Amino acid sequence: MKARHLAAACNPYIRLFDINSHHGHVRTFVGHTSNVMAVGFHADGNSMYSGSEDGTVRIWDLRYNQFFFQLKSIVTPINTVVLHPNQIELISGDQDGIIRVWDTRMNSCTIELVPEPDTAIRSLSVMRDGSMLAAANDGGTCYIWNIVRESQVITKFEPIHKLQAHNRHILKCVLSPDNKYLATASSDKTVKIWNVDSFTLDKVLTGHQRWVWDCAFSVDAKFILTASSDMTARLWSMEEGNELRVYRGHNKAIVCCALNDV
Repeated sequence: MKARHLAAACNPYIRLFDINSHHGHVRTFVGHTSNVMAVGFHADGNSMYSGSEDGTVRIWDLRYNQFFFQLKSIVTPINTVVLHPNQIELISGDQDGIIRVWDTRMNSCTIELVPEPDTAIRSLSVMRDGSMLAAANDGGTCYIWNIVRESQVITKFEPIHKLQAHNRHILKCVLSPDNKYLATASSDKTVKIWNVDSFTLDKVLTGHQRWVWDCAFSVDAKFILTASSDMTARLWSMEEGNELRVYRGHNKAIVCCALNDV
């Protein structure tokens, strides 16, 4: 799918922008009743998913400007949602520390996982081939599981490793496109790069002066982009671990970032 749209999560709506246009947003999606914490697209470009502090996950039809259905997680705020590469299942993490797998065909929760009760899940990442899940929480811990599937559907999670990555909140965890690295961004102002085969520390990226909220790998995994409360985004070399560029211009915290280098 050729990238065409950019979705911005707001409170309590989602705005869709045409990246090839200089005009304002093209559509607004209304339905959530609180902060929208996560948003993403299905591979076919026809639908979009979102998760909100109102405790719901929604699937939106981009062709008709409305949502297909709503997946409800009691009343617990949802902090993060990712789409499994099978394009069938969504995985959410909430404020109570619960990870849920949602089958979008049956409109139901099929698996619940609680790595640490009452410790909020802040970020989730699925390996590109769909074989591994990483989950980061407010306690600075990152949990990693093998994803077991039958007929492409997730049946269970097999624990691989519990990684005490930081002493403070992990705000983002990302598995690299080449399946070799795990990046964890933290309120301790650093981003740590871990080897996935051994879960040993490969390098620490230092330079940000405040919380690091987000990070994103380039498609070839040779670079990583980071976003921070220090009002900068920074580009780093994965090989050397050094800072290549600092992007300044915002006058408030930068809380998310993305690379369009396909």
